[in-house]
Amino acid sequence: MAMLKRIVKSFAAAFLGFFAYAIIRRYRPKVVMVSGSVGKTSTKDAAAAALAPRFFVRKSEKNFNTEFGVPYAIFGVKKDPGRNLFAWTGIAKSVLALLLLPNHFPNLLVLEVGAEEPGDLARILRIVTPDAVVITRLPEIPVHVEAYASPEAVREEEFSPAYALPAGAPLIVCADDLYALEAARGTSARVMTYGVSKDANIRVSAIDFYEEEEKVAGMHAIVSEGGAQEELVVRGSLGKTQILPAAAALALAAAFSIPTGEALAALAAYEPPPGRSRLFSGRNGSVIIDDSYNSSPAAVEEALATLAAFPRAGRRIAVLGDMLELGRYSVAEHERIGALAGEAANLVVAVGIRAKAFVLAAGEVETMHFDDSFAAAAALPALVRAGDVILVKGSQSIRTERIVRALLADLDDASRLVRQEKRWKRKA
Repeated sequence: MAMLKRIVKSFAAAFLGFFAYAIIRRYRPKVVMVSGSVGKTSTKDAAAAALAPRFFVRKSEKNFNTEFGVPYAIFGVKKDPGRNLFAWTGIAKSVLALLLLPNHFPNLLVLEVGAEEPGDLARILRIVTPDAVVITRLPEIPVHVEAYASPEAVREEEFSPAYALPAGAPLIVCADDLYALEAARGTSARVMTYGVSKDANIRVSAIDFYEEEEKVAGMHAIVSEGGAQEELVVRGSLGKTQILPAAAALALAAAFSIPTGEALAALAAYEPPPGRSRLFSGRNGSVIIDDSYNSSPAAVEEALATLAAFPRAGRRIAVLGDMLELGRYSVAEHERIGALAGEAANLVVAVGIRAKAFVLAAGEVETMHFDDSFAAAAALPALVRAGDVILVKGSQSIRTERIVRALLADLDDASRLVRQEKRWKRKA
């Protein structure tokens, strides 16, 4: 049965890839690819917003970044068809219309690309090659490392779209990421950088919380380019990780000769995607930092730094689920993150089997452990106090969005959480 599923999946991917390739060949849009271990979806959304005033842009929906997701993005599919025959029939009709009839097809695609196992990006690059590439971050211990021979192998694959660029094409990398900078030197691309480094082409500084009516409402920073300075504000989400996608988008805009001021104005329409450090009002006057989309060591480290720095907090509570797909690095990384959580929070709540290491490594702070997100969601609301700031983060299959939902002050906000589609809600 497993072999049959694999064969069907390969056939379906080849089918989608063939038609996606044909559409690219017919319309020849410019293609921006966004790759890296963290922050891809936020960067993709910010890039699309920054380029929208000058191009007819289509971006990947959500995190459609696989050999299935990239063709969906090219076709303009908004929702994964899953096993819905009617949805697949609709896709087939759309594809035939694109190939056979006159269409107003986008002249620029912003495609998120991701790798879960070796060869994933090579398969995507056989479908479509980039005219510009943005590499977010390539951390020391990247997500999905258990499927690779080493962290270096993951980083090499995630950087591989840059090697497909034509000579002189834009390659946007984070100036604070030594792995990305070193790899960029081996390309013939036109390298542009962003980040907090003083050498970055688009430099962000004075990163801090943004407040409205004496409440934290997002992040702001100063953006410097060639001596000129502008203010950048990202509303609704927290952390340096929410500033960097916008900075990457500004660097990409500069590569397309769009002035920083114009790109900043366009970014006013940018909204960070669900589950990425989004701010919500919680029960009993608490504040929720909803970072429930996924988890990896680098991402948790940044989230904990944001929690520790949150102004005027009561208790700081870190609700952390398992970090999956770390292979042989799992034990050491859970212990390391547990120690950091103990420094950042007054209460560390661990969810999942691997997360027990958070409790053991957290030190003298108060800790709790739950086997799964259902148990945590049932118990935590009664423990929340006024002024508490609650970070919720975990790998996708831990489903920590259930905990966020239980903690919301207003259940109408539940529609803005990650994984609210029926197919996700049906899963245990």
